[in-house]
Amino acid sequence: MIKFKVKVMLAMRDMTQKELAERTGIRPPTVSAICTGAVKHLPIEALDKICTVLECQPADLMEYVPEEE
Repeated sequence: MIKFKVKVMLAMRDMTQKELAERTGIRPPTVSAICTGAVKHLPIEALDKICTVLECQPADLMEYVPEEE
């Protein structure tokens, strides 16, 4: 399973989800879904915008966590 760490990155930069949405042009409900891990897919364009605003690499925003059987 892929776990998103966008919420952590926002906290490190003292930025709100609303602020990220405004600066990236990504709809606030989508930003919220990314932060809570409820997003089903994430377009490369959105990932690029988030990385640009947060000044980070894609690997800083997500990690792979093996699912327990």
